[in-house]
Amino acid sequence: MSNARPSARRRWRDYRTASGHSPVRDFILALPVTERVVVTAAMKDVALHGNSVAHHLRGDIYEVRARTVSQQLRILYATEGRSDQVLLALHVISKKSRTVPGRDILVAERRLKDWRSRRRNH
Repeated sequence: MSNARPSARRRWRDYRTASGHSPVRDFILALPVTERVVVTAAMKDVALHGNSVAHHLRGDIYEVRARTVSQQLRILYATEGRSDQVLLALHVISKKSRTVPGRDILVAERRLKDWRSRRRNH
């Protein structure tokens, strides 16, 4: 019997604005079903394997990549919780360039700061 501690189970959560709007969820639900399946599979891969299958962008922000037939999607997220078990989806973009534009990283960073400040106040 192994003494190794099992890793915490990671789960995705969507960033929600103060009014309850979930921009990432809304974007994903607006995709065709076939593209939603690809995005969901990429997110599940991160949930199973952690940040090692994602790409670090800056600070606390990572991206998970999902390539569909018609576009390349990037879900920007941060890990939260005592054991980084929460994968907080902050922003999603469809991109054509090789790098994520700085303005999109700023959106993710602002949303993370907002989420953390509201979490502390509740």
